[in-house]
Amino acid sequence: MIGLLRGSAQPALHAGSASPRLHLVVSIVGIVGLLAILRLVRRRRLKAKYSLLWLSVGVVFVVLGLFPSVLDWAARLLGVDYPPELLWLFGTVFLVLVVMHLSWELSRLEERTRVLAEELALLRADRVDSVDSTDRPTGAGRPATDRADLSTRPTAPTPGP
Repeated sequence: MIGLLRGSAQPALHAGSASPRLHLVVSIVGIVGLLAILRLVRRRRLKAKYSLLWLSVGVVFVVLGLFPSVLDWAARLLGVDYPPELLWLFGTVFLVLVVMHLSWELSRLEERTRVLAEELALLRADRVDSVDSTDRPTGAGRPATDRADLSTRPTAPTPGP
């Protein structure tokens, strides 16, 4: 029917199948994605641990573009009636896992930043104390302080969101 509406002599594709042209486009997108990821890794813009994740996505695109029957086979195996639904399911689960991982990384880095800011503040306070004690004559100046007293001194600003 679609072929007849366009005025084409080619028979229309049945519902659920994609044209060979679409398979070629998906494969090309996968290959371009793989090359882009490799370029980012080579320029050190993307760490290797993250590149493995995205390289696997590119490989899946290439495989599904070249062998679309793999998706049909997986859908039949898992009891899914419409194979693109399986693709959407895998994509959604994949993105949720990526977001969870990035949230974990963000939490870890925020904690590390907080600890480093505290250590920097302590080092700066020690440096100020040592400069103050060398500038004054012996016995003059304020009494020596311990680390418990450093909490009342101004510290370096902590990075906010």
